[in-house]
Amino acid sequence: MDCNGCEFRPELYYDAEFQIWVRRESDGTLTVGMTDLSQTIAGRILHVRVRRPGTRRPPGKPVATIESGKWAGPIPNFFDCEIVEGNAEVLERPGLLNSDPYGAWVARVRASAGAEAALAEFLTGDAAREGYCARARSEDIHCRREPT
Repeated sequence: MDCNGCEFRPELYYDAEFQIWVRRESDGTLTVGMTDLSQTIAGRILHVRVRRPGTRRPPGKPVATIESGKWAGPIPNFFDCEIVEGNAEVLERPGLLNSDPYGAWVARVRASAGAEAALAEFLTGDAAREGYCARARSEDIHCRREPT
């Protein structure tokens, strides 16, 4: 399913700005990645840095930083968590976030209050799709995938 060529996955959880997606894992951890909208806005991603495993990240403190040819900034964090791991493949080949933003995750975290509480403020399903498509249309974002 897509909006302006931007891929959307209804089973994932999204922040209100549709910068990141979050997936609940069977072991209770949460996987965090960039949305197709975000990777398009950022441009070709050149470097990814994930905080060290075991590092506690309160809300507002990023789990990772991304650098592209035109932008450098955080992968935002919206809940208290601990870094479990960074995606070694993405750390080695950051362009994977451009070519496969939903397959190439950035970090796995463990929410301090549990996954359910952490995801309470996130959007998913039809509500997320409406907001995601509205942002793509209102900002005239047309997604494209960079080859790795």
